[in-house]
Amino acid sequence: MNRSISIVLPAFNEAENIGASIDHAVSVLERAGIEFEVIVVDDGSSDSTRTIVDGRAAADRRVRCIHHPRNRGYGAALRTGILAGTKELIFFTDADLQFDLAEIVKLLRYADDFDIIAGYRAQRSDPLPRLANAWAWGRLIDMMFDLQVRDIDCAFKVFHRRVFEAIPITSVGAFINSEILIRARAAGFRLKQLPVGHYPRTAGAPSGANPRVIAKAFVELGRLYGELRGLPAPQEVSSPTRS
Repeated sequence: MNRSISIVLPAFNEAENIGASIDHAVSVLERAGIEFEVIVVDDGSSDSTRTIVDGRAAADRRVRCIHHPRNRGYGAALRTGILAGTKELIFFTDADLQFDLAEIVKLLRYADDFDIIAGYRAQRSDPLPRLANAWAWGRLIDMMFDLQVRDIDCAFKVFHRRVFEAIPITSVGAFINSEILIRARAAGFRLKQLPVGHYPRTAGAPSGANPRVIAKAFVELGRLYGELRGLPAPQEVSSPTRS
């Protein structure tokens, strides 16, 4: 497979998962024969995440680590990693081992025909409150932006670099997934959606349900809505999503 790809792993207090996440990414991409780099963005972790990542980077030049001196939020960490990527394609996922990175090969099959290949969780393995929140958030985004993406916040997406060269990213919180897809659609980029597996978190703690995280997402949503309101509706460029 004649591709090169930057793998972005945002991490905040993921000491129990980050080493295995890096090792899995390296193993999958070596087997696939893809030129790659793994970029871990340590978002001001207070545990041993930094030490573990630095150790992996020292042992393998394909692993890069970027450290935020303080916790700046998921969106800020993701944006740092995306902008640091040097390869043709940029892929991001979470460091909590809830996805099987081997499925990235399935997404890459569509990289010749689409600008964005987005995974959606075929069966989401999260507690009921998170499922309910995700459903409500998705319906709100659909209502406000007519995005019609099946799983907006699924952290399993491949982008051609040209997408990020064409659109700004302003979010520093959990709204970043929505912002990227909304701006990319407005810019006319083509999207393909595919089902991927999702597995229960076995270590560490999620931060998405933090009230401050939720409040920041709503502030960023309102800001983008105000920016884009009144602009001409974008062309329909997505592949069918709700089969």
